Amino acid sequence: MAKNDELVDDIEQIRARLADTVDALIDRTNPKHIARRSLSNLKGRFIEPDGSPRMSTIGPLVGGTAAVIGVIVVIRRLVR
Repeated sequence: MAKNDELVDDIEQIRARLADTVDALIDRTNPKHIARRSLSNLKGRFIEPDGSPRMSTIGPLVGGTAAVIGVIVVIRRLVR
């Protein structure tokens, strides 16, 4: 009988681990959680952990955007 009890215990442990794995997969693939993680990653690029803006990332982005807009304005004026 001891072997049967051990097998039952092993099966219950495996079932519990499998349930945890399935729950983790469901959590990882939930669209709301994916969106939340993506937003958190994006915020992490532009905001320091203390809440201050991360200028090392924001500065080049703003500068590049201004340069592209400037080039577009110049090209539009030359075309007219």
